[in-house]
Amino acid sequence: MRVLIKASSPMAQAGLQSLLEEHPGFELVPASSLSAPGLKSADEDLPDVYLVEAESLADNLAREAVDWAVAGGPVVLLVRNPGTEAVAEALGAGVKALLPSGLGAPELVAALQAAALGLVVLQDIEHLLPTSVTRLEKPVEPLTPREIEVLRLLAAGLGNKEVAARLEISEHTAKFHVASIMGKLGASSRTEAVTLGIRQGLIMV
Repeated sequence: MRVLIKASSPMAQAGLQSLLEEHPGFELVPASSLSAPGLKSADEDLPDVYLVEAESLADNLAREAVDWAVAGGPVVLLVRNPGTEAVAEALGAGVKALLPSGLGAPELVAALQAAALGLVVLQDIEHLLPTSVTRLEKPVEPLTPREIEVLRLLAAGLGNKEVAARLEISEHTAKFHVASIMGKLGASSRTEAVTLGIRQGLIMV
């Protein structure tokens, strides 16, 4: 797995590099070798995951990480001082993992692997999310086994057409299942539905 690391200090950068260099299967990509988010030259081999450590979600590194997420790159964002509004914004932009700084190697490796697969990973920041995202109540009407299956595919980053192909159903049926899931969970977006699914134990990361 190719990983690009950017951190708020040389010490933090070295620490993250050291953690990953001890684990086989990771190749570190120099940040200087890449174009700006959203741009890609013909011979550029983009990383599989972007790992960014920032002081807060308001600083330049965090903003750059969000730009990479918007451009479609799986981003694992480690933050020392997250803020309520910025957390929701980062997840809405497509950041796959939002975690506190200082994770151990096993947790960091698991987060990178999950993000590369398109899964959403949260840890110790749920209290900063809007109430509609963090509430723990079960749906008024439980999800059917098929809806849980669809929800897990949404967590993997699949769109309606891909969900339909994977489950061998029509795209119209896939859209119906997604609408039903969002209605039962009280979610206003796919990201919120996935986050609620994780919080309620319907999706394992």
